[in-house]
Amino acid sequence: MTQKVTEVVGTSKEGFARAAENAVATAAKTVRNLKWFRVTELEGSIKDQKVVEYHATVKIYFDLES
Repeated sequence: MTQKVTEVVGTSKEGFARAAENAVATAAKTVRNLKWFRVTELEGSIKDQKVVEYHATVKIYFDLES
């Protein structure tokens, strides 16, 4: 078995966990055989001195088809 890795950034106004879930859900629309993921970076956007959006950079691992 051979796996490939793709990196995506998910965003959410609700938190880092939701941002990671959004990243995986979006990748799942175009990539098959998703197996696992790793969050590599957490960031966010600030407006008017408040956190307004969460960003999660996610590496998603999937099996290549033979």
